[in-house]
Amino acid sequence: ECDQVHIDDVASDDNGQDLSTYNFGSDGFQSPAGAGSLCLGSGVHGGVDWMRKLAFRYRRVKEIYNTYKNNVGGLLGSPKREEWLQLRREMEVLTDLWLTQALKALALINSRPNCVNVLVTTTQLIPALSKVLLYGLGSAFPIENIYSATKTGKESCFERVSQRFGRRAVYVVIGDGAEEETVAKKKNMPFWRVSCRPDLEALSHALEMDYL
Repeated sequence: ECDQVHIDDVASDDNGQDLSTYNFGSDGFQSPAGAGSLCLGSGVHGGVDWMRKLAFRYRRVKEIYNTYKNNVGGLLGSPKREEWLQLRREMEVLTDLWLTQALKALALINSRPNCVNVLVTTTQLIPALSKVLLYGLGSAFPIENIYSATKTGKESCFERVSQRFGRRAVYVVIGDGAEEETVAKKKNMPFWRVSCRPDLEALSHALEMDYL
């Protein structure tokens, strides 16, 4: 019920209060009954006080993301860091270095002065941000460039991206789903399908040769 499309969607409700000593666990936003009562605390749902407390949480999430996007191990701490690194290594072996290849393409795009990576996902925003960090993609995606289409659908997110960067920008949609392909065609955006390892390799090659 607290899910947002974008990290800054509730920023206007934030009064800028110092959160260094703020206790998120006892501010009344979440009732003590557990996860099932999330967002149903003492405040009026959607009221000014409730929205401010929600905005504090999104601000804190943004701080954590930006602090640890290049140091996920520091966020996890030991022994979780070692477990995470081992899992990453095993995953790379099982997927024939899929993530390494994807990161290569994303880093190439990121290295260009006039290009950015934007992520539109059907995963809810907070789990999506967690996934981006755990996969080591934080350096490729600024938190402001991540959008969750869970509530609104991808077309709405694409429209927001278009409004943000302007109609004159060139957009290339990369994905493997029917929804993003349909929306891309509707908006006259080139679509690059990535459904297997050779597709990723071809993408990196096209970027390296400046075809894309």
